[in-house]
Amino acid sequence: MAFASVSYELSERRACKLIGIDRTSYRYEPQPDRNAELRQELVKLARQKPRYGYRRLHAVLERRGRAVNVKRVYRLYSEEGLSVRRRKRKRLVRERAEMPRLQRPNEEWAMDFIVDGLANGRMVRILSVVDAFTRECLALEADTSLGSGRVTRVLDRLIEERGQPLSVRSDNGPEFTSRRMLGWAEEPKISLVHIQPGRPMQNGHVESFHGRLRDECLNVSWFRTLNDVRWTVNRWRQEYNCERPHSSLAYKTPREFAASQGYGDVESKERFPHLHSPDYYGDGLYSSPNQNRETPAIAG
Repeated sequence: MAFASVSYELSERRACKLIGIDRTSYRYEPQPDRNAELRQELVKLARQKPRYGYRRLHAVLERRGRAVNVKRVYRLYSEEGLSVRRRKRKRLVRERAEMPRLQRPNEEWAMDFIVDGLANGRMVRILSVVDAFTRECLALEADTSLGSGRVTRVLDRLIEERGQPLSVRSDNGPEFTSRRMLGWAEEPKISLVHIQPGRPMQNGHVESFHGRLRDECLNVSWFRTLNDVRWTVNRWRQEYNCERPHSSLAYKTPREFAASQGYGDVESKERFPHLHSPDYYGDGLYSSPNQNRETPAIAG
């Protein structure tokens, strides 16, 4: 446009008409990006939490004092290419099993195992216990072997801290169907709910939790020792309960939702940590993960 005006001594009007563009388009000056600060903060947050979608990132921004519309966050999220890629899977259409309608905490706990590995190839099993109503992760117990005796000790510790559940839901693994487990539930009249074989969706709360645990913690961590696993999953459990917005709880954290239901923070009570409890690391009785040995080192 400027070349045509100077070389052929044409007015702006005639040059625009000759080239075929509108004069307003030629005179347009781009405006500065008013979302530059928000865009930078969103990109930084998405890099810290690469598995968070735009709605969860919006909830985190609001918790940090950012009053911003979710549609603006989605637009910036899309422009920066931050979308979480998900593999589409073929699913069979099956009749859904009936699930109880939960009304309060401690009405049903759900538990299951998830497996991961150390850097040396040794396998590690992690027992997860979740409150199906508040979505709180009650325990993440990690070890190379977890039998039914260890499972009952973990449940006894949780009952001491939180009170007794009405029922515990699990699959049909030998740790959950053993005589020890059945005997443990007999005296306090705790109902053991075992799902149908091959139907993990009937224990959907803990299966969904395992997806988040695998995606946001295990897949992004590299473990050298068993202590490292215990320390890492315990820190992530605290973040999951106290900081991570949960979509099924109107983007409240599980701890906030439990408090809104009149259920206080039971983990704030003073107590002596049990054997293999994550509190070994949190209360200062034991050091943080020791990279050179499998067992915790007693401090002092």
